[in-house]
Amino acid sequence: MDDGIQKSCWGVTAKAVVGFAGILLLAWLIGGSETAAVLAAS
Repeated sequence: MDDGIQKSCWGVTAKAVVGFAGILLLAWLIGGSETAAVLAAS
């Protein structure tokens, strides 16, 4: 019984981590072009 709960818990944790990393990557890609423009201007 505990094994099923642990696997389920790790599955939710893994999805949360992957989702959070995806959001950070998306924000970095969107903000990266702005950062490059700022660095090129200065």
